[in-house]
Amino acid sequence: MKTLKNICIVAIMALVFASCKNDKQPEVKTVDVEIAKNDVSETLDPNATYAKVEFGIDGMTCAMGCAKTIEKKMAKMDGVKSAKVDFDKRLAMVEYDEAKVTPQSLEEAVAKVGDVYKVKDMKVVDNFGEEKMSKEDCVKACCEGKTDAEKKACAEDCKKACKEKEKAAE
Repeated sequence: MKTLKNICIVAIMALVFASCKNDKQPEVKTVDVEIAKNDVSETLDPNATYAKVEFGIDGMTCAMGCAKTIEKKMAKMDGVKSAKVDFDKRLAMVEYDEAKVTPQSLEEAVAKVGDVYKVKDMKVVDNFGEEKMSKEDCVKACCEGKTDAEKKACAEDCKKACKEKEKAAE
């Protein structure tokens, strides 16, 4: 019995000495990480014609998961200069190279992120936040709130004013 007791004590002592480490410094490992260059200015064609579109996105439920995922997906598309998705307004604003990207390809990119996301009311704009008006819409806005006689009288003046606005925008 005394021999068994001595063997157990020796085994416990060996276990304690083998398992205890007094190393207070953590092990440091160096990992090489390649950082992808994401400088848009290097990949954009300076001679390209860029268009801006705004469109609504239905089906988003959160800013980080939904809106940011859609924004990143569109921003990674070849030819997209910038993409911004505003979750609160449920609105996407994208500037793209017309030769490489179409409004349909933007709509497909949104649909590929998830089946629940639907694009609505896509419109071309000069600046984000303002809608590009057609000549007819411009004339209607110019003569809005006037009687029929006044509308006929101002229609030609409005057409001239709208043409001047269009030329100034170009």
